[in-house]
Amino acid sequence: MGFFNFSQDLGIDLGTANTLVFIKGKGVVVREPSVVAVNKTTGDIEAVGSEAKNMLGRTPGNISVVRTMKDGVIADYDTTATMMKHYINLAQKNRSAFARKPNVMVCVPSGITMVEERAVIDATKQAGAKDALPIAEPFAAAIGAGLPVWEPTGSMIVDIGGGTTEVAVISLGGIVTSKSIRVAGDDMDEAIIQYIKRTYNLMIGERSAESIKMDIGSAKPSDQEDEMDIRGRDLLTGLPKTITITASEISTALKDTVDAIVESVKNTLELTPPELSADVMDRGIVLSGGGALLRGIDEVISDETKMPTFVAEEPLDSVAIGTGKALEYIDQFRTQPKISSQRSFD
Repeated sequence: MGFFNFSQDLGIDLGTANTLVFIKGKGVVVREPSVVAVNKTTGDIEAVGSEAKNMLGRTPGNISVVRTMKDGVIADYDTTATMMKHYINLAQKNRSAFARKPNVMVCVPSGITMVEERAVIDATKQAGAKDALPIAEPFAAAIGAGLPVWEPTGSMIVDIGGGTTEVAVISLGGIVTSKSIRVAGDDMDEAIIQYIKRTYNLMIGERSAESIKMDIGSAKPSDQEDEMDIRGRDLLTGLPKTITITASEISTALKDTVDAIVESVKNTLELTPPELSADVMDRGIVLSGGGALLRGIDEVISDETKMPTFVAEEPLDSVAIGTGKALEYIDQFRTQPKISSQRSFD
């Protein structure tokens, strides 16, 4: 009897910002924020996912909205396991009552420690998985983006998530060089909050900062000067206030974060063997993750590295798709220890 029989085995992208669940043959079936609302008095879970995210900044004193992941690693173990169990059940709501527990392939940042990786594996099992296999996030992103990861040629992926940016050069089913930095989408939001606070004495929340980033955010100044009205609390008077902010101001606010991401790409290229560097120069750099949708970031990386840079076809789903597709390559994963950790299903 094969390892992957009689159940809908899952691939999970356990991200800092969002959790995605992939089922073979069905694609991404769950796409929800990695957020849980907890009743501090009773310890009960009040809401999970989008419903919990909508509570951010709006909860009474007895309810706490928790981001279960921070910088790509588990910040709250029990809450993370509860959240994953909710999403696994949601993904398998139509499964047979006789189906066994699913095996799960779950992504982990390439730069985490063995202890942090073990926490992800244990949380996945506690959530209802029969067994769990970690896969390095940039490798999963590369598979999901359609890069030829098993061929003897260099492919470069830059996965800009919520908590971490993963940069890797991949060849022959393994990561040759990689760099993981804890600078990504959440830091962009924080940079916007701090810029507006410093420049306008206006305090805004995380959700407002994320909306600004998505609507008029840009990695470089553009000829088209978009504007946006934002509301917040005036720090001088304590009263609500509305201001108008421009795209060029947001690009200024994001400069340090974008520079850190570009620097990580350069550092990875410096460590890449010459033959693989030549392959990357021919094929270009591929961007995935939510941060890849920041306007102009592909142009900034291309200008700084002098290499063609492209955004993946489905940047938000690349990691989840990669974890799902990796289930089909399970025999190859057993013989390629460099893909993730040394741990195997056996």
